Amino acid sequence: MIRHIEGSLQAGEHRFALLVSRFNSFITQQLEQGAIDALRRHGAKEEQLHVVHVPGAYEMPLIAQKLARSGNYDAVLCLGAVIRGGTPHFDYVAAEVSKGVAQVSMDTGVPVIFGVLTTDSIEQAIERAGTKAGNKGFDAAMTALEMVQLLRQI
Repeated sequence: MIRHIEGSLQAGEHRFALLVSRFNSFITQQLEQGAIDALRRHGAKEEQLHVVHVPGAYEMPLIAQKLARSGNYDAVLCLGAVIRGGTPHFDYVAAEVSKGVAQVSMDTGVPVIFGVLTTDSIEQAIERAGTKAGNKGFDAAMTALEMVQLLRQI
């Protein structure tokens, strides 16, 4: 018989760190609220959630690493918004934060969830922070819930 392993969507007693960028805060505040909403809907209590603010997305990997290695959290959610401008800065920041977040997860074995919007326009970011395209903070929290439970079963 084939055994299927899936993560459930229950917070249980797990603890979550939400790492939120202050840059583009009009977007990231919505991502933060979406993530908190998802976690609370799935059983997380306020004392299981800690929000940490960083200046921008580029600073996320270092703080995510510190949080993941602390042993205090079962998952770290990285929530930010990198919006393309007229210079190559977007490309550097988007590439480094995505690589850094993935590396922290691989190095620590703690789910570090990439909830950083990388969009071509402010309008696209707004759509992904709670309007037309849903709330990617909510989606990141759902991924965190599933990954925490999945890792417990493997």
